[in-house]
Amino acid sequence: MRKLKDENTEEQILDAAKHIFQSKGMDGARMQEIADKAGINKAMLHYYYRSKQLLFEAVFKNAFSLLAPQLNAILNDDSSIEEKVKNFTSDYITFIVKHPYLPNFIIQELNRNPEFLLKMKDTNGFPNIEKFKKQVDREVEQGIIKPISAEQLFLNIMALNIFPFVAKPLIRAFTNTDNEAYNQLIEARKTEVADFIINAIKNS
Repeated sequence: MRKLKDENTEEQILDAAKHIFQSKGMDGARMQEIADKAGINKAMLHYYYRSKQLLFEAVFKNAFSLLAPQLNAILNDDSSIEEKVKNFTSDYITFIVKHPYLPNFIIQELNRNPEFLLKMKDTNGFPNIEKFKKQVDREVEQGIIKPISAEQLFLNIMALNIFPFVAKPLIRAFTNTDNEAYNQLIEARKTEVADFIINAIKNS
């Protein structure tokens, strides 16, 4: 019973911290504010997390752990590059629509503290593109896709899928769309992005 209570309290803390860090960033967040939102006192918060940095790292790892498996699963399955592009685009957009805070949160804090990602790079589950790189090289050699480096293709896939989320206010302003129209635009990108990339790399 005590263990369950501890887990519930920690979950409340992480959820509260996620919202505060998301809206105010690492530097603007205050431990007292996080404690208040979690419904506990500051002493209890410090019992679980001794510092704001440790709490932030826990929130960041939790956020990244939601996204990393999505990347890894598609990069390392046995589907063709064409299928990978389709699956990644559809799965990523579906996932981020359910967790809209993730892209901005991760990118904002990576820019603030890039060394933290270098530490995470050595953990289990961090996305690895080695198999993807070999597969791209193989499909280029077989004439299935046009000559392109795996790194450039990976960047193209990531950029075309991530940008609409991190630049949502800008895109809505440029396209003069309300929130509902923006959501329809994003839904259409599940096929638009995949078709665009595949048409660019596939040998006719």
